[in-house]
Amino acid sequence: MPNFCAAPNCTRKSTQSDLAFFRFPRDPARCQKWVENCRRADLEDKTPDQLNKHYRLCAKHFETSMICRTSPYRTVLRDNAIPTIFDLTSHLNNPHSRHRKRIKELSEDEIRTLKQKKIDEISEQEQKHKETNNSNAQNPSEEGGEGQDEDILPLTLEEKENKEYLKSLFEILILMGKQNIPLDGHEADEIPEGLFTPDNFQALLECRINSGEEVLRKRFETTAVNTLFCSKTQQRQMLEICESCIREETLREVRDSHFFSIITDDVVDIAGEEHLPVLVRFVDESHNLREEFVGFLPYEADAEILAVKFHTMITEKWGLNMEYCRGQAYIVSSGFSSKMKVVASRLLEKYPQAIYTLCSSCALNMWLAKSVPVMGVSVALGTIEEVCSFFHRSPQLLLELDNVISVLFQNSKERGKELKEICHSQWTGRHDAFEILVELLQALVLCLDGINSDTNIRWNNCIAGRAFVLCSAVTDFDFIVTIVVLKNVLSFTRAFGKNLQGQTSDVFFAAGSLTAVLHSLNEVMENIEVYHEFWFEEATNLATKLDIQMKLPGKFRRAHQGNLESQLTSESYYKETLSVPTVEHIIQELKDIFSEQHLKALKCLSLVPSVMGQLKFNTSEEHHADMYRSDLPNPDTLSAELHCWRIKWKHRGKDIELPSTIYEALHLPDIKFFPNVYALLKVLCILPVMKVENERYENGRKRLKAYLRNTLTDQRSSNLALLNINFDIKHDLDLMVDTYIKLYTTKPGKPTKVSVVVYLEKYGIYCCYFW
Repeated sequence: MPNFCAAPNCTRKSTQSDLAFFRFPRDPARCQKWVENCRRADLEDKTPDQLNKHYRLCAKHFETSMICRTSPYRTVLRDNAIPTIFDLTSHLNNPHSRHRKRIKELSEDEIRTLKQKKIDEISEQEQKHKETNNSNAQNPSEEGGEGQDEDILPLTLEEKENKEYLKSLFEILILMGKQNIPLDGHEADEIPEGLFTPDNFQALLECRINSGEEVLRKRFETTAVNTLFCSKTQQRQMLEICESCIREETLREVRDSHFFSIITDDVVDIAGEEHLPVLVRFVDESHNLREEFVGFLPYEADAEILAVKFHTMITEKWGLNMEYCRGQAYIVSSGFSSKMKVVASRLLEKYPQAIYTLCSSCALNMWLAKSVPVMGVSVALGTIEEVCSFFHRSPQLLLELDNVISVLFQNSKERGKELKEICHSQWTGRHDAFEILVELLQALVLCLDGINSDTNIRWNNCIAGRAFVLCSAVTDFDFIVTIVVLKNVLSFTRAFGKNLQGQTSDVFFAAGSLTAVLHSLNEVMENIEVYHEFWFEEATNLATKLDIQMKLPGKFRRAHQGNLESQLTSESYYKETLSVPTVEHIIQELKDIFSEQHLKALKCLSLVPSVMGQLKFNTSEEHHADMYRSDLPNPDTLSAELHCWRIKWKHRGKDIELPSTIYEALHLPDIKFFPNVYALLKVLCILPVMKVENERYENGRKRLKAYLRNTLTDQRSSNLALLNINFDIKHDLDLMVDTYIKLYTTKPGKPTKVSVVVYLEKYGIYCCYFW
């Protein structure tokens, strides 16, 4: 949507001009000056927040000295910028025209007051100027005015060359990040003795020198050595600046949109250390819901320490105001769930509106299974992932599995075809993953066993050995019982979870069905002996079919070896250690994740016109929207506005379809005429439980997965990862260079200190030069 200039008699808009447009400032005093200079009476009763959000002035209304062009694509105002250039008379040439931006007519007293104010401001500036001159005359040796003169003093030739040199280094680092090139080259043990091979950064540096880069050539041509490169410390410092600048581009958009949600993905290994990937959800200026990757958080084993560091990183390091956070979700594997739940609860204590929700990218059943605090469940989930990954290693392995499925499902070819298609996908993330696993288990066992015992030697030792290990794992009776119990318990939440990942109307009605789901699970808990008997019988029959011996886990048998009093049967053992804790945990987890606040938020989805239509336009959003009252621009008019919103869609034309998603509703041409509805839809849109309607704006997670999949663990870098994942974000090289000079060099005006490590092959030593 284009930005229109709020100045009277100015018809410029962003789509017709390359001019920069600036928001009204949030500072009340400065904002008041902008409004007074605009001379628009209709703006006087609006708050600074409202003006900042909805009104802009184009660059034509500012003195050129007030505008800073920091790069070809970035223009900002000085902190004290006030608009002073306005056309307040041209409308008089056509007195019969109607003006949307009506100019306020000033009385004689107001004109007199404005003139006196101008005279006072000029006198004050002159007085300050005289005091500054006197102070400089009395203290010529002091450096107190050094900060003011920095912008005026031109750069020396040496400083210009140094900036160009640093810019070349930053260009190389950014290229390496975007193209996913690791900084280091060959491992030391890969290089023949006596041969020196430069790392990737140095190799690119030398390539640019050899291709005629004058700045780099001048810097290095006088050094009488055969090889040189930037020190690791300098590379790290520059990478940190690259990472911060790229991240800041995204965070600036997040701050402009006000409201956001925080999501973490599964713990990953970055160069031997565990990290949590952090993503942020927000609605941008074009009303698109976006999910962007913003960085990694080093993982802490202590949940309380992790919560503190997580909060500190978001608020202090990244500068996000958690008061505007409206949702939080954590996708983690087994073992990490309880710790991330502590993080969620600590954030909720400080920020009650940061609702703890499920993430739309994760199926509810898999999320519940990963959170079960039973070791057997964690082991089974890990085995399932490994089996899926094993068959996706090559098309030949999938073909082998397809052949086994064809033989087993000769009498049901349609179902066999469906299972083959499922096996070719990432089926472990499906809502019905455990039903599929139980149905496929015989095919998996036969296929793994066939690969391991293949007499034609079609598979190498690595694949055959891995097949043997996986076959042993899936033919363990403990694994069989675990997947059967999970299949049956999670069958009660399958339809509910599927609706949560469906259309907006499905999510709305799913919120109302939670009570029935909890009622069914409570009934199971009350009759757990009966239910467990059926589940254990199913597991026993499956084990018998696969010729698997029914026995207690080895760990339990060893612990009770020689204990004659232990008469515990397999059935009672698995009831106490698996079925009971699993059902209890899932009931409690559903209550925690679908809190009263969460359900109220989902009930507000009746604002979406298609949901209104299904409810015959008999809705009561106002009651549920109370929790977001402080987020509304005009909360006092909410009731009347909601009534108009319902009437608009109830009495629409026959050829007008009802928008079925929040995305469609936000892109309605007249949505800004309903400011409260617009604000509510934006907040609901960013809840992690809502799926990203337009896949174009879900790049953060997809690119993160691609980076992790395509990069070896020991070559991963949190800095380079951010550059690679956000490769399409514009970067300001001048800003990066200026930041580096400010942080890591001496006082302005003196030569920049740049360290270069030099390897003297002849003498086998390293030297460090500074200049």
